[in-house]
Amino acid sequence: MLEQLFPKYHRRYAASPHAKELRAFAHWLDEVGYGRDPAHDHVRRLREALDRRRWRLDAPIDRAGVDGLFAELPDDAPYRATRRAFSRFLEACGRLLAEPDRRPHAATLIAYEDQLRTVRGFSESTIAQHLATIEVFLHEVLPVGSPLSALTRECIDQHLVTTGRRISRQSLQHWVARLRSFLRFCHASALLPQPLDAMDTPRVYRDELPPRALPWNTVLALLRSVDRRDAIGWRDYAILHLMSHYGLRPCEVASLRLDAVDWQARTLRVTQRKTRSELTLPLADRTLRILKRYLFEGRPGSECPELFLRARGPAGPMKHYGVCELYKTRAARSGLDLQNTSAYSLRHSFAMRLLERGVGIKAIGDVLGHRGLESTCVYLRLQLDALRDVALPLPRSANLGVTEVEQ
Repeated sequence: MLEQLFPKYHRRYAASPHAKELRAFAHWLDEVGYGRDPAHDHVRRLREALDRRRWRLDAPIDRAGVDGLFAELPDDAPYRATRRAFSRFLEACGRLLAEPDRRPHAATLIAYEDQLRTVRGFSESTIAQHLATIEVFLHEVLPVGSPLSALTRECIDQHLVTTGRRISRQSLQHWVARLRSFLRFCHASALLPQPLDAMDTPRVYRDELPPRALPWNTVLALLRSVDRRDAIGWRDYAILHLMSHYGLRPCEVASLRLDAVDWQARTLRVTQRKTRSELTLPLADRTLRILKRYLFEGRPGSECPELFLRARGPAGPMKHYGVCELYKTRAARSGLDLQNTSAYSLRHSFAMRLLERGVGIKAIGDVLGHRGLESTCVYLRLQLDALRDVALPLPRSANLGVTEVEQ
């Protein structure tokens, strides 16, 4: 692998006292999907670090040791990226020493994490959200070294008041639910002498928020603003096109595979995450052309079965949060007034466009993957043209010829 990365200078790397380490690192970079140029730079920077510190190949190392290995090198983005890649390489080889868990109340958090995973069956992302909330709560409420039994209702209420000033009421509802779950666990585990999970939760009303749908002209302007002169531009354009013209969620876009597109039948097979069902959508000619152009000019050569891949190494499928960040980046570059919007605004715009074209709410809900009509109505909470058609004419006075309201 060193011969491929350094065709002119590979003998220098082969003669290095760390040649075995460099060769193993280069093979790992290739296996996990790094491109030739990033792998070349990572191996070069690692050789520079190893030659400076004279690190023993057979010695275990922890993350602090890896940081010390790069201590004399520039602390910029490229060297930090190499440091992270080398840490992942050591971890994959089983050579990175595990660090002790120094979090306050680490034993309780580990036991609670196990309960969320094995007893309640939560997904890893949900578990991460619970733990992040609890860690912030314990850091703000309990002084260092204080036991959980020092928790009181007063300090919990003060924490909720402080938290409510920095997050929305909708987010505060989830925050309270996570705290309740943790406090119930602590009481059941005899860590709290009395139950403290009784707390008020903010009231949230349906349809209290303004509609999130964008005018269709704004959606088209956003698509036109995407620069398609490079591979990333074609990838981003294809993703935004599918979200705006087919109402796909970010997680559904990220999970699309190459075999989801049936080129003969001209359909797209989408696995809907909330209902866990498959939906087959017909593809328009323009959409087929966009996808073909993306595959030829925007998708790097990779054995990954996913349709959309990360732009940076290592090569791999995009995540749903990557799709959300993609929207934010393109919205900021478009120059359009898209503040306080998100990738889900395109899904709302798609639903509103169907309604404006006379599609029934039940059919819209089926396409969006909703179990009930209430979920669909959230997307259609404001349609002024439809409301004008429903309004009845004002009665007129037979004698005066003016409306009763005017009288």
